[in-house]
Amino acid sequence: MDIAELRSDTPGLRNRVHLNSAGASLMPTPVIDAVVDHIRLESEIGGYEAADDASDAIGQAYEDVAALLGTSSDRIAMSEHATASFVAALSAIPFERGDLVVTTRNDYVSNQIQYLSLAHRFGVEVVRVPDAPEGGVDLNAMEETIHRRRPRLVAVTHIPTNSGLVQDVDSIGTMCRTRDVLYLVDGCQSVGQMPVDVERIGCDFFSATSRKYLRGPRGAGFLYVSDRVLDSDMEPLFPDLRGADWIGDDLYQPAPDARRFETWEFAWALVLGTGAAARYANELGLVPIRDRVRSLAATLRGSLSELPKARVLDRGDELGATVTASFLGHDPASLVKQLRVRGINTSSQSRLDAVIDYDDKGVDGALRMSPHYFNTESDLEALIEALRDIVRA
Repeated sequence: MDIAELRSDTPGLRNRVHLNSAGASLMPTPVIDAVVDHIRLESEIGGYEAADDASDAIGQAYEDVAALLGTSSDRIAMSEHATASFVAALSAIPFERGDLVVTTRNDYVSNQIQYLSLAHRFGVEVVRVPDAPEGGVDLNAMEETIHRRRPRLVAVTHIPTNSGLVQDVDSIGTMCRTRDVLYLVDGCQSVGQMPVDVERIGCDFFSATSRKYLRGPRGAGFLYVSDRVLDSDMEPLFPDLRGADWIGDDLYQPAPDARRFETWEFAWALVLGTGAAARYANELGLVPIRDRVRSLAATLRGSLSELPKARVLDRGDELGATVTASFLGHDPASLVKQLRVRGINTSSQSRLDAVIDYDDKGVDGALRMSPHYFNTESDLEALIEALRDIVRA
């Protein structure tokens, strides 16, 4: 991996230290070109006409995203963002009063809200499996819950937004397949920073975004849909004319593939950008990407632990690229602003972003730092020096 070449391929690094890939990473030149070129084409010949002209490239974007997940293109649905994908998957499950949704204490905040909305509207019971002492969901407790309670759905966030924890989604997938339980995985933070194989995971749905570690554009996401879902005629609650055909006055027919989870209107420029980002990651290799980002994150955690007033918050047997820390007497949002003035991008979270996890850790929020493979040790040193100056002040 030629870091100098990758950095030269990333215009946003010319004047910034970007450590916010868990929020929105920096797009490389091929991704930027894919988006801008299609927008320019739309301006010259029209939106519908440009989509027709780009049909082959759009098809290739589906192929590239499918390759990223270890599946075929007919099992990929494009969406506006990961939450749209996640909600479409949830809406396809015909919940009834008394059904059980099993999840974890570290699921993404929007997902947690959606589970509670299901409970409020349909009388669905939500069970959060406890964590293991070392952090992350207790797999024994998860297996016992699935075995004894037979949930309608198990839903797990692969890597939460609020820490570097990597959940063992493969083992949970084995549990779900053994007992024929539907399984939904939120891969928003894992896609692009580590290998993902939906067949190995054994999930029925896998939702993801383009803008984070995949380094694609904002406003784009995608959803993997399993054969089992399609064969059982599951479909989103509100399909439209892209996802279904109106074949009689009172009759419609869902699309035979994952397209049934799509809607008609797309920013095709962003789909093309997503495909370019997937192709970029595939060509670099997800194993080298994983190894580099985890090495950088481990270095950063070690440096942070030596800073006065700093407390590294990440816990778990396996940790990814997201690094979270609290600083005694310093508001995370204020730290982000002070770092940004120094040309360093990070992000902050409050208690409302992860109520259970942050309450367990006894903090009101965290500074979130998320290096990617294009970052260098010098970037980390610049961050640490800036934080040291801020804390001293």
